[in-house]
Amino acid sequence: MHRLKNWQLFAVCVLAWGTTWYAITFQILHTAPEVSVALRFALAGALVLVLCAARGLRLRFEPSDHAVLALQGFFLYGVSYLCVYHAERHLVSGLVAVGYSASPLVAGLGGHALLGLRVTSRFVVGGLVGLTGVALMFWPEFGKAAGSRDAAIGLAFTVGAVLLSSAGSLIATRNRSRGLPFWPSLGFGMLYGAAAALLVALLQGQSFALPAAVSWWFSLLYLALVGSVLTFACFLTLQERVGPGRAGAIGVMTPLLALTVSMVFERFHPDALVLTGAALAVAGNVLMLRRAR
Repeated sequence: MHRLKNWQLFAVCVLAWGTTWYAITFQILHTAPEVSVALRFALAGALVLVLCAARGLRLRFEPSDHAVLALQGFFLYGVSYLCVYHAERHLVSGLVAVGYSASPLVAGLGGHALLGLRVTSRFVVGGLVGLTGVALMFWPEFGKAAGSRDAAIGLAFTVGAVLLSSAGSLIATRNRSRGLPFWPSLGFGMLYGAAAALLVALLQGQSFALPAAVSWWFSLLYLALVGSVLTFACFLTLQERVGPGRAGAIGVMTPLLALTVSMVFERFHPDALVLTGAALAVAGNVLMLRRAR
């Protein structure tokens, strides 16, 4: 991942995460969100650690290191994704993607407040423009959701997912500054996130019976390998280079791809409002990623 350029890392994340919103819908059709999240990140984390062992990377850490890795996994891969999966039980995947367009602002301002990272006026303006654009793209869906109890629950889970994942991103940045190695941290973090989801599933008495549906198994593998291992490796590498705020701009662009997926698979037909919102989202994204002269 470290050989890839920033725009390549960004493109991989957008392409992969822009399609995982739709893939998640195949998971929640057959299993509880807690079970799906636990299996997804257990598979992803185990694969990463196997690769680490094959490359001879150090996998033994002090208890204090495991504590901060567990904290990273709890927020970034565990409870935040539980909120995402639950949100998609109440809202269409595009609406949940809209919520993540606030990620750059949340992560950037959080990094400034907690880690002392620099935030420019250009970044704040770009974030607001991008957020406005994505909201316009899905404005008709928001209108349909008004007054619906399901929508209120889904929006609450979406807000929780954005806040929790932003906290996890900041913890991951902090862990890297502590000198914790990249790949082992990724693997252990995912396993700790899976453990958090597993604990919730056990406390709720959820069934772990695995469905026979091919779409469920294919989506699980896609979410674990592409949507977790590949994308988080690219995202955390990009975050290490440009900071959590600017890396979070991925959350503005993924709804654009989610929109395209809806057009192809859900026969969604964009109108002038949607196209205007898409243009604003791209413009805001450019402002956030562009360096000041």
